Amino acid sequence: MDLTISIEGERLSTTLYEKPQNLYLYLPPHSSHPRGIAAGLIIGQVLRIRRLCSKQEDANEHIKQFFRRLCKRGHEPSALIPIFSRAEDNARAFLRRNTLVEYNKQNKSKVGEPQKLFLHLQYHPEDPTAHEIQEL
Repeated sequence: MDLTISIEGERLSTTLYEKPQNLYLYLPPHSSHPRGIAAGLIIGQVLRIRRLCSKQEDANEHIKQFFRRLCKRGHEPSALIPIFSRAEDNARAFLRRNTLVEYNKQNKSKVGEPQKLFLHLQYHPEDPTAHEIQEL
């Protein structure tokens, strides 16, 4: 799992967890991979960080650290900045769109319409069958 979850007051707080043994051996800039691979890595990682960190300042620090690690691997900061900027724009748009979709889903049910509740139980051979439960 790559997430640290803590309780702060009455809220859950999440941030990215990175293993201490991780060497962060990202693709070097002169790798034989197509150029879009590095951009895809950055865009995906920035979105991942923004989604996993509940605090803006945590996400900002993880993204700065990611940028520094790429520079240590030989990437030029001047080449990375436009990609990171595009990644931030992409993450903002994705998270905004995702929030709107969830809001619309939650507010779509009509008044008086029965609400569904899904119950998942671990199987046990002595449990009643699904048919027996439905007839209750």
